Amino acid sequence: MNALRDLPTMDLLRSEQMCMVQLIIPVESAHGAITYLGELGLLQFRDVSSSSLGRYTDNTRYGKSNNKISLSAYFCNVYNSVDERLLFFSWQLNADKSPFQRTFVNQVKRCGEMARKLHFFKDQIHKAGLSFAANPVMPSAVDLEELEVQLAEHETELLEINANSEKLHQTYNELLEFKIVLQKAGGFLVSAQSRVAANERELDETVFSKEEYNESTSLLEQEMQSQHSKNAGLRFICGIICKSKISRFERILFRATRGNMLFNQAPSEEKIMDPISSEMIEKTVFVVFFSGEQAKTKILKICEAFGANCYPVPEDISKQTQVTREVSTFCLRFPLNICHLYIHGSRVGVLARLSELNATLDAGSRHRDKALTSIGYSLKTWSVMVKKEKAVYDTLNMLNFDVTKKCLVAEGWCPIFAKAQIQEALQRATIDSNSQVGTIFHVMDAIESPPTYFRTNRFTHAFQEIVDAYGVARYQEANPAVYTVMTFPFLFAVMFGDWGHGICLLLGSLVLILRENKLSSQKLGDFMEMAFGGRYVLLLMAVFSIYCGLIYNEFFSVPFHIFGESAYKCRDATCSDASTIGLVKYRDPYAFGVDPSWRGSRSELPFLNSLKMKMSILFGIVQMNIGIILSYFNAKFFGSSLDIRYQFVPHMIFLNCLFGYLALLIIVKWCTGSQADLYHVMIYMFLSPTDDLGENQLFWGQKPLQILLLLLAVIAVPWMLFPKPLILRRQHTERFQGRTYGMLTSSEVDSDVEPDSARHRHEDFNFSEVFVHQMIHSIEFVLGSVSNTASYLRLWALRQVMIPPLIFCFLYDVIFTNAFHVSSAWLIQNSLLYFMRRYFSLHGGEFDNILIKLIGLAVFAFATAFILLMMETLSAFLHALRLHWVEFQSKFYHGDGYKFKPFSFASLVEDD
Repeated sequence: MNALRDLPTMDLLRSEQMCMVQLIIPVESAHGAITYLGELGLLQFRDVSSSSLGRYTDNTRYGKSNNKISLSAYFCNVYNSVDERLLFFSWQLNADKSPFQRTFVNQVKRCGEMARKLHFFKDQIHKAGLSFAANPVMPSAVDLEELEVQLAEHETELLEINANSEKLHQTYNELLEFKIVLQKAGGFLVSAQSRVAANERELDETVFSKEEYNESTSLLEQEMQSQHSKNAGLRFICGIICKSKISRFERILFRATRGNMLFNQAPSEEKIMDPISSEMIEKTVFVVFFSGEQAKTKILKICEAFGANCYPVPEDISKQTQVTREVSTFCLRFPLNICHLYIHGSRVGVLARLSELNATLDAGSRHRDKALTSIGYSLKTWSVMVKKEKAVYDTLNMLNFDVTKKCLVAEGWCPIFAKAQIQEALQRATIDSNSQVGTIFHVMDAIESPPTYFRTNRFTHAFQEIVDAYGVARYQEANPAVYTVMTFPFLFAVMFGDWGHGICLLLGSLVLILRENKLSSQKLGDFMEMAFGGRYVLLLMAVFSIYCGLIYNEFFSVPFHIFGESAYKCRDATCSDASTIGLVKYRDPYAFGVDPSWRGSRSELPFLNSLKMKMSILFGIVQMNIGIILSYFNAKFFGSSLDIRYQFVPHMIFLNCLFGYLALLIIVKWCTGSQADLYHVMIYMFLSPTDDLGENQLFWGQKPLQILLLLLAVIAVPWMLFPKPLILRRQHTERFQGRTYGMLTSSEVDSDVEPDSARHRHEDFNFSEVFVHQMIHSIEFVLGSVSNTASYLRLWALRQVMIPPLIFCFLYDVIFTNAFHVSSAWLIQNSLLYFMRRYFSLHGGEFDNILIKLIGLAVFAFATAFILLMMETLSAFLHALRLHWVEFQSKFYHGDGYKFKPFSFASLVEDD
């Protein structure tokens, strides 16, 4: 026992020792101190502005005194150099303040605004097709005001450039739409004018009658008739609208004019770019013929509501042709919008304006690219700077001012090994800020449980994440990841074992590991990111799969004579293959793994099923015993003798008296070669423990041993159920009846001051609740021992379904029927032939077509890569995960802790 006590502690088995520290930081050095701590990344801050501050006990300046002094008093002592004395000040806590009422909320808002501007710059650079600068230099200090002014100037400049560019592109779109309207609407107008020409001849016949009537009428009547004639003429409106709105637009026009209109439409052959979203939109040209001013007003309002653009098209055909020619010419030469210039200006003015706008666009585009390029050189650096500054001010908001308003008080958790580094960082901040008084750093007594922190590397990080996905370990609790590093890939390989598939998995993991530096700096997809994060898990799973595949003697489900010749041969000349029963053993057993002669034999399934089933039971019992032993180390570490005497001992007795005995029988049967039926032995051990075992007896004294083990298993159930709750009740009663007294230490505080203290929790002791909890735990363990042992049979069951019957049938037919050894290439090429011959009724002759062989190769490669290497890998991974989470970790692991999340700039960069 002394030798065991002298062994060094296992660092990975327990989380790092943590301590709660309190920092009293002068205001002038607060920003620098938090910045240095963020670069260090070893201190997790508590939000003391929204929770009560911890009590401070100075163990350095005041020795081991138990006097309770306030931090404000101590800080006043340092500043004013007064004598040591007890001073009581009340903290000005702002527990009811929202995040928008914190001290540094304005700085956080400014950082958020700068982050918005940087995101805007990033979008503009992506939109322009430019690239960012690689490997930006991280600055050591940040001038927030100068950076804010610089970003505001860049944003104003870009917004102005974008506004001008948007206007110019909008003008170009209008010109392009006008050209399309002229081209499409001209046809509608020509056909309409041809129909009107026929009506004009009818009007000419009544000219003389109208002239005679006009001579007899007054001037006022003539004016009214001429005006009425103009208003009653046929008019039209031309425009263009989105194709998706054309059907609704036509229905609304028909209802608004009560059918007194003629609607023509034609799809546009060119797509028009939206200047805001930069998307190409399909549009449709329309021409609406109507009569009357009221109809015109309605139609224009409807066009405005639907976002349709209307353009003035001349009624004269010659003018339409001239305008169309000019628009088309200018659109080809000058891609600008000058629609209003055609209507209100001359051609010479149009050309001058086009040249001017074209030069303006080119200059603006060059200026914008230049501005974005200069921003891109520093964009990543600025982003990191702003993120750091925002994180610093968010952390400063978690701190609290003392009553003197001269210092900030911070509380947090840090590993014990990091105290010296934190003090050094605080000292550097004091020197940089030229503060007269340094930051005060001291350790506090904490009542709440510390966070859990495991130092991991690239290899162990993925295994720790697998454990943390179930639940973060309680502080200083035994870490299952230490054993998961080996047991998880091994149990995976027991189900997946095939050294051909293992080699493929090994190559994939090696590719991820060799390209680790390159892939870590790239943004990967969800699947690739998951595979890259578990690259070392894949590596160990591949190595163990190759090992188990060699034991199973399976290379892509095909056995090979790797370690010598088979130990079996045919009895006589009539024995032609391994499917007969005429095999005899003529030499020593096969050197390593399963003898290839078992494959295809009639006794293959009974032999391999029995072997793998018993092997699964042994692996399960060993792993569950390791879990129970770890519960002993947990109880010993935390000083809980009750858990050792009334949980660990009965758990070990119950599990091993039943299932440990089963493992013993399996080993004895393998060693002795007995034909005993273990199913019969275990069943009648419960039903008829006093009956004679007969031919199922494996060793002398087996019957009394079974009776003894059964009695111990029965005794273990009340042993783990009743004593612990009763002892806890007695201890609670003695504690509060005055039978047991202890020294009141400095770590014990009054329950009215600290309502969450240990004393307060003892007063809430409820025997019924404790007893029900213990009863649930006992029932869960008893039933779980049976179900968990049966659950390990998935190691055998999943191994059986890894080789589908179809593939096994194929291997038997192709390999053993031909009675010669084949290469893997031949096997791959003939795989499809077998399936076609058997399942697609393609009988007769051999298929020597190279096309069929290539198709067979593709099918085999696809099945190997996507069915076995992906689906079966995922299936075995999930089953191994369940065995660790439920069967193994449930024996000792609570998983109700919380992670240590230090304030670190490195995590900000990784998240970005």
